Amino acid sequence: MFQVPIEATEIAPGRVFVWNLVSTRTNGPAGPVPRPREATTYNQVRHFTVARDARETDDAFSSYVAGTFEIPGRVDLRALESALLHVVRRHEVLRCTFGELAGDVSCGPLDPDAVGLRMVEVGHIDSPARVRSYLHEFFRGIDTLSWPLIGMGAVVRDDSTTVFFSCDHLVSDGLSTPIAVHDIATVYAALSRGRRPDLPEVGSYLGYSREQRLRYREMDADDGRLDHWKGFMARNGDFFPPFPLDLGLEPGRLYPTVNELDPLLTADGTEALEASCRKAEGRLFMGLLAAVGVSLRKEGGPDVYRGLMPVNERGRGAYAHTMGWFINTLPVEFSVAEDRGLDETMAGVSAAIDEMWRHVDVPFVKAWSLLAPEHFSLRTWPFAVNFFSYLDFRKVPGARHHAARRARKHIWSSRTNGICFWFHRNDTGLYMNSLYADTPEARRTKAALGGTLVRTLEGMAHHGTF
Repeated sequence: MFQVPIEATEIAPGRVFVWNLVSTRTNGPAGPVPRPREATTYNQVRHFTVARDARETDDAFSSYVAGTFEIPGRVDLRALESALLHVVRRHEVLRCTFGELAGDVSCGPLDPDAVGLRMVEVGHIDSPARVRSYLHEFFRGIDTLSWPLIGMGAVVRDDSTTVFFSCDHLVSDGLSTPIAVHDIATVYAALSRGRRPDLPEVGSYLGYSREQRLRYREMDADDGRLDHWKGFMARNGDFFPPFPLDLGLEPGRLYPTVNELDPLLTADGTEALEASCRKAEGRLFMGLLAAVGVSLRKEGGPDVYRGLMPVNERGRGAYAHTMGWFINTLPVEFSVAEDRGLDETMAGVSAAIDEMWRHVDVPFVKAWSLLAPEHFSLRTWPFAVNFFSYLDFRKVPGARHHAARRARKHIWSSRTNGICFWFHRNDTGLYMNSLYADTPEARRTKAALGGTLVRTLEGMAHHGTF
């Protein structure tokens, strides 16, 4: 799987079909939030209220988390529709409606048999460029404040079909996309052969939400579990670690985004980097994080890397196969001083990751609201923030089929006031997907940093040095 902009994805022309999720009890969109009232996670509350506030002030903003993959041969549309519906019924968060109740954001799932699909034939789209444009507009059409929060469709040809879907972040995260690809493709393969689908058990995202809200309901700013964040803030000077290079941004302004995918290392180069990291008693993602910190310093950044890092809270149980927003975000910091070699820097990264995991039990949004209330009323992060994300797509559900399925993940946001990097590994190598503000300075900074990062990684992989 690649995480790649839809604009950079090659999809052949064909007949386009979409399936709209409907309530079988009203034969249309869902009504009010079902009872009983269910808790939402802190991530969901923040995301929903920001969307609501933007809507009330006509401050247009959109984003999506989407996926595409290929089915070879002539498609069985009835089996594909059944597979799409199976996945919506399987993952309760996709059946949830959301709304405000008693000053909070609540949700409730429709029963599995209370949802259905209605197919619409859009028509033939005659060029790859027009297919990409259509999919981009379809993906961004999912609305945080309106049910449903997933859209699905297919580009059908005589010899192959591209399946596509888009979710609002309210019900999805980075790992939800490969989970959805795996589930849809697996169920379709079974149903098209007249077999019963065989998928592992999934957990209840609403159960995860209830547990989180109960655990942190009484937390206040004096809670000892916030000490790690407070120490980071004291050293950093703010709750958010600023991106240390110039992006040419005006304070308080949001900019249209640039979305790019860059190759960093080939498969052989990535294996060499991994071997170098193991020799330094670390893991590949630690070496990549070290390389980012060193590259920032080489480009004029500080001797100490401070950033935010998302971590997956699914674990190895039933949640491992569950769609939802299971991501926490934590601060990480370590020295990248010029006089430190690879082994010493890697030891610092390893210690920083261990320290981060010791404090993983504090939700990012909860800490933000308690420790930086002056920023919490803003609809975005207050300035360009240093952000590092890594995902090994070889270790997600369905990974061994990704190449044959041409599985792709697509993320996009209409506006930003900073820069974010999502690094990912697959069987072909190591890649960087960047989403950043469209300014001349940001383009120059990102290009220069990307070149320095590639050279740093190559030095680590082949020479054991920065």
